[in-house]
Amino acid sequence: QVQLVESGGGLVQAGGSLRLSCAASRRTFTNYAMGWFRQAPGKEREFVAAVSSSGRFTNLADSVKGRFTISRDNSKNTVYLQMNSLKPEDTAVYYCAADYIPGALRSRPDEYDYWGQGTQVTVSS
Repeated sequence: QVQLVESGGGLVQAGGSLRLSCAASRRTFTNYAMGWFRQAPGKEREFVAAVSSSGRFTNLADSVKGRFTISRDNSKNTVYLQMNSLKPEDTAVYYCAADYIPGALRSRPDEYDYWGQGTQVTVSS
């Protein structure tokens, strides 16, 4: 079992930045690829970014490329989502998730094994 706790959400103006963190409970954190997803009211959960277990490889949704960066610090059991040039359409609850396939950079929510509780990001225009 892996417990994931997100933090760093909040209210920001359009064009601003936020950094989300996701802390994992297990020392076997390095066995997991990690992903970030988001869900806006009335919409399906959508893929944002993924990072391989080593941190060497990443995958980003087209909608966030050039603005968001995913990274991880395995010494801290933590994955990050740096969000720059935020837009109102980025408003959503952001979730981190763990995928037991270490090299995977998958984009479907049903491919991930563990989920955090989510953190709200609101971007005002």
